[in-house]
Amino acid sequence: MKARLLISAALLLSISVSFAQETMPTAENVLNQTYAQAAKENKKVLLIFHASWCGWCKKMTASLNDASCKKMFDDNYVTVYLDVLERKGHENEENPGGLDVLKKYDAVDAGLPFWLVLDAKGNTLATCAMPPPGATTAKPSDSVGCPTEPNEVEYFIKVLKATSPLTDNDFAVIRKRFLANKPAPQKASGTN
Repeated sequence: MKARLLISAALLLSISVSFAQETMPTAENVLNQTYAQAAKENKKVLLIFHASWCGWCKKMTASLNDASCKKMFDDNYVTVYLDVLERKGHENEENPGGLDVLKKYDAVDAGLPFWLVLDAKGNTLATCAMPPPGATTAKPSDSVGCPTEPNEVEYFIKVLKATSPLTDNDFAVIRKRFLANKPAPQKASGTN
């Protein structure tokens, strides 16, 4: 009887694990649905690569969904997330094919979150790769991720200006929200 229960439990666990692994939609399906929605609603796509362990990814999501600016993003972008680069043992939380899409943008080593603005056909309009001072181009490793520093936030605003009809008042709200993500300065050791 005990052996039968153990076998049944093992079988149920195996089925549950298999089912959980199959529940994440493929990156291809996610993107195809997103492009169709963006075309139908005449919006741009804000594609964000993230992972469950990534604190900056959570800050980016919280900022986009903050009540002060959520409607601005929702009115102009179809925001979509692809889960990639999960911790060992959590690979089943990744969108199958998501890493291949990240590789397409040569951004595997760029850090997370990594975001792009695309049109409804999947053409890249902008990325989070901010050109270094004095440069006119950037590589994926120049990613601002979740913008927090003033120059990073201004770059994000520049991308939004180029890809949406948002107003200066909207940008002021978005700027304030993203600057609030900046970590507080740490006290130096040995000071009060």
